[in-house]
Amino acid sequence: MSVVLDSSAVLALLWDEPGGDLVAEHLDGAVMSTVNYAEVLTKIIDRGIDEKRAKLFLASLAIETITFDKFQAETSSQLRSQTRQLGLSLGDRACLALAMSKGWPALSADKAWAELKNGTVVRLVR
Repeated sequence: MSVVLDSSAVLALLWDEPGGDLVAEHLDGAVMSTVNYAEVLTKIIDRGIDEKRAKLFLASLAIETITFDKFQAETSSQLRSQTRQLGLSLGDRACLALAMSKGWPALSADKAWAELKNGTVVRLVR
């Protein structure tokens, strides 16, 4: 089964953090929102890797990026009231909205996601 990757999951893989091995096992067929792609790319560049190299590095993972569309934008905003107390960001909600639109589980390293009660299947990598 395919999964939708949260930024935290991809970063766990890239930085060789706990749970990164589980993310690697789910790369085949995995997708991520362009919002999460922007977050991951920003974090890589923040670590001093130039933009061109960062893009090549992400491309080597072969994760399909899905454009953040109107449906996902509306779903993300609807999720705000039920996720605010958990501290979920726009990027987190973009990932969840994509998972909801695909009917696929979301893979995250963010433990707060375990508290979600909206029917979205969330798999924590650590």
